[in-house]
Amino acid sequence: MTLLLASASPARLHTLRSAGFDPSVQVSHIDEDQVLADAGPLDPAQAVLVLARAKAEAVAREVTGVVVLGCDSMLELNGKAHGKPGDAAQAAARWRTMRGRHGVLHTGHWLVDTRDAAPTGLGATASAVVHFADVSDEEIDAYVATGEPLHVAGAFTIDGLGGPFVERVDGDPHTVVGVSLPLLRHLLADLGVTITGLWSR
Repeated sequence: MTLLLASASPARLHTLRSAGFDPSVQVSHIDEDQVLADAGPLDPAQAVLVLARAKAEAVAREVTGVVVLGCDSMLELNGKAHGKPGDAAQAAARWRTMRGRHGVLHTGHWLVDTRDAAPTGLGATASAVVHFADVSDEEIDAYVATGEPLHVAGAFTIDGLGGPFVERVDGDPHTVVGVSLPLLRHLLADLGVTITGLWSR
């Protein structure tokens, strides 16, 4: 059986490969702002699930015989959702707000099983509390200058240059990277798929 990742995220792909998967990749091209507008008011944990579902279902319409995985992540800070920052200035401002505090990183997961004539879909959201270091202005400026925080939800990573600026994570750290492996195991089991059966090695 083939797992098809409906995401352009290199971190998600690397996480899956490190866990023994060899997924194919087909990026969805949904209008995320429109999807959220159509869905109406949502809290961040609901919003990431709606977006993950939209990504997975968009790709699933174009394929058969595979299980499609869609994911989306947002950082919830002070009750507000934060995706990728729009530019360097926004990333730096966000870090000045986050430093020395904590937020909740939500990652929505949605699977669509296209192996049958009538595709089956299911999903859930995983959440983890992220405690940020009290970083200096100089560290923030240097980090933003690398460009890394511009391409990730919440403007930070734990598996890249941003790792030293995260003091700890309460919950599954894979959630913060962008795909919760324990949650994926449970969702696949609900489709009758064992995670060990998907190992490529």
